[in-house]
Amino acid sequence: MKPTRHIILAGLLVVSSLFAGFAHAGALTDFAENKIVDATLRGQAIGAPATWYVALYTICPTDSTAGTEVTGGSYARVAVTAGLTQWAGTQSAGSTIASSGTGGTTSNNAAFTFPTPTATWNTVVCWGVIDAATAGNLWIYSALTVSKTINIGDAVSFAAGSATFQIDN
Repeated sequence: MKPTRHIILAGLLVVSSLFAGFAHAGALTDFAENKIVDATLRGQAIGAPATWYVALYTICPTDSTAGTEVTGGSYARVAVTAGLTQWAGTQSAGSTIASSGTGGTTSNNAAFTFPTPTATWNTVVCWGVIDAATAGNLWIYSALTVSKTINIGDAVSFAAGSATFQIDN
């Protein structure tokens, strides 16, 4: 039986007319879980990238499957540098110092803004964090509470502090 893991990814997806929805009940992928076990218990380098990439999905990934990522219409993953200023410490939202909290929660300190769609991206149902601009390995994913059809010209972003996740607490 897999250990219980609680990852809460709360994403505020703002689309066009200030559409707001939250993402909940996300998960680490099998890839991420294996990397963490190897790094913490087996003395292996975790191999975390200097830059993470936030992606959108029309079919949600699972622990072991990639799902279907949005394609076409000027879609591109959003680059987010790994660092204290880009991701909050566990002690409070917006913090920029090393984690010292007890809740195991972090969030984005700046908005994730995607390119403006030049074609319909279909209905976005999930988002994820990947270790490469193209291809790569999915580490974290989460379903949006409210899926949203992304049309030509829509503004698509996660506001600062809205991509929140909690690890096993």
